[in-house]
Formats: sequence, C-alpha cells, structure tokens
Amino acid sequence: MPQDPVVNTRSARWSSYLMAFAITALIFATALYVSNYFNNRRIADIQSTQDKISIDILSLETQFELLAQHSCRDISENSVLSTEIQPLAQRLSYLETQSNVNQDELSQLKRYYSLLQIKDLLLMQHVAAKCKLKPVFILYFYSNKGDCEDCEEQGYVLTGLSEKYPQLRIYSFDYNLGLSALRTMIDINNVQDNLPALVINDRPYYGLHDIEEIEKILPQLAMLKKATSTRSTTTQSR
Repeated sequence: MPQDPVVNTRSARWSSYLMAFAITALIFATALYVSNYFNNRRIADIQSTQDKISIDILSLETQFELLAQHSCRDISENSVLSTEIQPLAQRLSYLETQSNVNQDELSQLKRYYSLLQIKDLLLMQHVAAKCKLKPVFILYFYSNKGDCEDCEEQGYVLTGLSEKYPQLRIYSFDYNLGLSALRTMIDINNVQDNLPALVINDRPYYGLHDIEEIEKILPQLAMLKKATSTRSTTTQSR
C-alpha cells in the first residue's frame, strides 16, 4: 500500500521540529554551563581576594604594634606601612568593580582598610614628632555613589603622582563609608561634601586637581624628588 504524501510531509516536519528543538536545547544547556562555570570561577577568585585581604589586614595590624615599639634609630620615614598598604588598596579597587561581590562584606573590608590607613597616618605623625622627620602626605576623599564625576579621574592623577614621588603618602577614603573614626577625621579637617576633596597641609581643596596644580600647592614634593635623586646617586656610587 503506497504511503500518504501528506503523512510523510507531516512526519518530516515534526522530525525537523524535534531536531531544531534538540539543537536549541543543547546550545542553551552548553551556554548555561559555560556561564555558570565562569561565574563560579569569578566568585572563587573574588573570595580568594577577600581571604588574602583579611590575612593582609591581620598582618598589618601586627606590624603596627611592632613598629610602635621601635626607637628612632630603628625606624625611618620608609618604615611606616604606607607602601605595604598600597597593594591592599589595589585589591579593594578590583573588588569594587566586580558585580558578584557581597556588598556588605566589601563594605566591611573597606572599613578595615580605612582604619589601617588612619592607624598608619597616626603612626607616621607619632614617628615624625618623635624622630624629627618630615613626611609629606595627602588625604583624598571620594565617593562611589555615582555623585562624583571627577573622583575616578582624580584617583588616576594621584596614582600618577605617587609613581612620580614614591615617598609621598596618599590616604584615600570613601566619604560615605559611615565609619565613626573616618567621620571624626572628616570633621577635624573640616571636609565638606563637595567631592573630590584633597587635604594638603591641613587645608581642604575641592574639585579635580592635576599633578602640576598639586605640585604648586605642595612645594615639599620638590624636596622629596631631590632626596630620592640624592639617595639614588649615593647608591650608584657604592
């Protein structure tokens, strides 16, 4: 008995539908698996970074206690921990760009980091008074709430400035972090909610400032550059 052409056409059409559905489901499942795989890897990387930051914080807090016990003959301007805190700042900056980060945990890490910076600043001031050193530092206040269009650019400027003057200490604080110690520092320095803000020689400056403007505000930077050049020449002569 010959087969009905209509039935054959319908059968072929259903076979095509099933094949298309199977291929679509396979593509979707593969894409979902790949997406989950990379998301899990990303989360694992973020958690690893958070763990490293926690260990760094504990290590730095211990170092603060050790440095506080040193005498002037054992300590210099470079012995204070700003250079070691810098990698911590870079890790936190990385975390701030990641969408999968737990914001409560990130905020907690930023609080720890801000306290470390304040500790470093106080230790630096203590050492400077005790050992008659003249460190140069800048306090930088920014916002991550999307209400400071120049804050990112100001951050780049300060990064370039720190590369030009390695001995310069730059302390960066999220103005809206809600930390009591940070709020006290903001009040002491009379920093208004007009960001970005720099505190240089106990005076607040508002708005975006480039490297040349900061160099004019802070002439001590020329002494840092001179000291670095002298130290480099002495080292080469040896």
